[in-house]
Amino acid sequence: MITHKRKKRIYSKRLFKHILMITVCLNIGLFPLSVHAFELLLGTGEPGTFSHFTGRMLCRIINSHSGELNCKTVPAPDDVHNLTNLRGGSLDIGLIDSRMLLDAINKTGNFKFFDIGYENLRVLIPLYDVPISLIVRRDANILSLKDLKGKRINAGAPLSRQRLAVDTIMKAKKWTKNDFSLIGELPSTMSQDTMAFCHGRVQGMIHIGVHPDSSLQQLIRLCKANLVDMNDNDIQQLIRDYPAFWKISIAAGTYPEISKEVTTFGTRAMLVASEELDEGIVYRIIDAIYGNRERLKTSHPSLSLVPVGKAQLSVAGMPLHPGAEKYFSLH
Repeated sequence: MITHKRKKRIYSKRLFKHILMITVCLNIGLFPLSVHAFELLLGTGEPGTFSHFTGRMLCRIINSHSGELNCKTVPAPDDVHNLTNLRGGSLDIGLIDSRMLLDAINKTGNFKFFDIGYENLRVLIPLYDVPISLIVRRDANILSLKDLKGKRINAGAPLSRQRLAVDTIMKAKKWTKNDFSLIGELPSTMSQDTMAFCHGRVQGMIHIGVHPDSSLQQLIRLCKANLVDMNDNDIQQLIRDYPAFWKISIAAGTYPEISKEVTTFGTRAMLVASEELDEGIVYRIIDAIYGNRERLKTSHPSLSLVPVGKAQLSVAGMPLHPGAEKYFSLH
């Protein structure tokens, strides 16, 4: 025999189920695009890197701009992983350094002996500059790039980005190891390079990354470091010869101790996809990003996008995605 109390409990459960089903149906009816959104996987650097920070910002912007796209970041240890996953279709878009992209496509640099090709990769837009900065001790009497000759420098760990940059500078300057009193191979892990710098074992080193940088600020303040121009004729020729490099200025006052503008060079972080990614999706991605320029700039000063009119010109020498070409032609 069913009591009145039990009848009440059964009725309450049924009522709750009906309300739940109605809520689900209403949500599907009101927000149909979110149910069928295209899953967009964006490859970035590891958590804690500026690449990963930027990727998260981009996904927030893309998701809030269009209900048709559902962007998620996928961190990886380096650009090689992201390039390979973009090529194979495991990632839809990725943040890739311009030098790594060109080396992959042209089978040069670290990709010289790779058996696979990356010719199907295309640029969407340039996102931010990645300066190669020369950091020197103030007591080392290094006032320009030429003064580095004969000093103690750290070139970075073999195959690292720092080592690749140092090798590029030495080649442009026609320097050899014999032109220095010491060339160290200390990695940046566990602050090995900065510790050697602060204790005077090395007098110069390369820093690769956006500005301002809190770790570099500490190095400048605590270890009496300085930023030096890298803008001589040899570097200018390097920039002209290699489309992955750009002249970059670090504004005076970026760090309290640096009172004048520093001119250097570097690469750019590019948003990259394979040519198979739908043209319409690429168009919506770029539209979302340029539609939120101020939001990006507010999140970090280095995320001040290249103006639309100059964006296509700034990737000269790199293959552009058809969806990007369409966007730039209409804006």
